[in-house]
Amino acid sequence: MSGKYGRKLKTIAFDADDTLWQNESFFRLTQDRFAELLKDYAEADHLEDRLLAAERRNIGHYGFGVKGFTLSMIETAIEVTEERVPARVIRELIEAGQDMLAHPIHLLDGVQDVLKAIAPDYNLMLITKGDLLDQERKLAQSGLGDFFDAAEIVSDKNTQTYGDIFQRHGCDPAETVMIGNSVKSDVIPPIEAGAWGIWIPYGVTWALEEAESPTHHPCYLELHCMTELPQALRTIQAKQ
Repeated sequence: MSGKYGRKLKTIAFDADDTLWQNESFFRLTQDRFAELLKDYAEADHLEDRLLAAERRNIGHYGFGVKGFTLSMIETAIEVTEERVPARVIRELIEAGQDMLAHPIHLLDGVQDVLKAIAPDYNLMLITKGDLLDQERKLAQSGLGDFFDAAEIVSDKNTQTYGDIFQRHGCDPAETVMIGNSVKSDVIPPIEAGAWGIWIPYGVTWALEEAESPTHHPCYLELHCMTELPQALRTIQAKQ
């Protein structure tokens, strides 16, 4: 972009799950299957609360992703059945997790066109959290890998994480924008690290990713969809 406004934006970083491709909806479908398998032992709402509590406990052990989710489902099944869960149910939960790990990638509307449009003007970076093998698989299957100059798969996203990534890649935070669907992981921490944060809601948000938007922060923007991003970058550039 033109440098007449001062400092030029150089790096545009993207979250992956539910920003570039669908993810949370598959977790919800699997959770529905989980509720059906255990309907004789617990009401769906109670089961959802127990599963969420298990996921919260287990993040420190398993991290984010399908594998931790599957283990949390198994743990919850054992708890709510008082260790009487049938082996058949355990097998089906394992198979559900395997199905999620093998699920084809569905890009969100406009993603490929937007990346193609902005790639000539910026360094593009992927910053995503989750299981290393699964995230590498999804990136490879997405067909988007060639757009990115760098990819970072991390165990968690916080201010220190972003600061370390920016430093490692020689990114000036003031010249960097992070885009994602999670206010908690993709917006607040990069803003705290000195970058811009753009929130593009997906519509379905995991409870552990919910947070209040920093609506009054000068480095925050909210978009309705990915196709609005090129204009948003021009808006940010005008403020530099």
